[in-house]
Amino acid sequence: MNPAKRLAIFERFRAANPEPRGELQYASPFELLIAVILSAQATDKSVNRATGPLYQKANTPQALLKLGVAGLEKYIKSIGLYRTKAKNIIATCAMLIKKHGGVVPRDRAALEALPGVGRKTANVVLNIAFGEPTIAVDTHIFRIGNRTGLAPGKDPLAVEQKLLKTTPDAFKLHAHHWLILHGRYVCIARNPHCDSCLISDLCEFRGKTGASKPSRKKKA
Repeated sequence: MNPAKRLAIFERFRAANPEPRGELQYASPFELLIAVILSAQATDKSVNRATGPLYQKANTPQALLKLGVAGLEKYIKSIGLYRTKAKNIIATCAMLIKKHGGVVPRDRAALEALPGVGRKTANVVLNIAFGEPTIAVDTHIFRIGNRTGLAPGKDPLAVEQKLLKTTPDAFKLHAHHWLILHGRYVCIARNPHCDSCLISDLCEFRGKTGASKPSRKKKA
């Protein structure tokens, strides 16, 4: 895909949604970090249903650590892999208190050292909580990068690096949200809504659905 197309794609995303927001509910960098850890292989809606009551009870590393693994599990048992996530979250809380004074670090290496935090989670926290121009590549963005031709890559890291290299600087801060929302609601895995896609004419996907077919003149 050439630079002119990439620019046009992001200009359209910005025009349609100038200030995109994610769907996870949080009120602090710590709440965001916990929500993102919980969101692995789970929907944002299911996470929000769990974190609403949880954050009313405990929304700091100290308070969550006091709950313990068993106490936390009671709040998040509706979320997939909740036992593993509970162990990681409690361990993360302990590490935040011991090494960072209970504050979420604004540093990739420090974030990725936390239990249950990988590159994607670190990118989300850096982007949303701290305004860093990172692009977290989940399944939606990986699909869009390859399907549209915007950032082809064999794995999430390759797609991320391609996006960081080719996305114009003016759009990097919000690129993550534009792409993930587009993948979640328009460029879905099966039967993408190409007929209502605002970048359909710029997309290089060969299997577009719902495309208008040329009309045939009736014979007299």
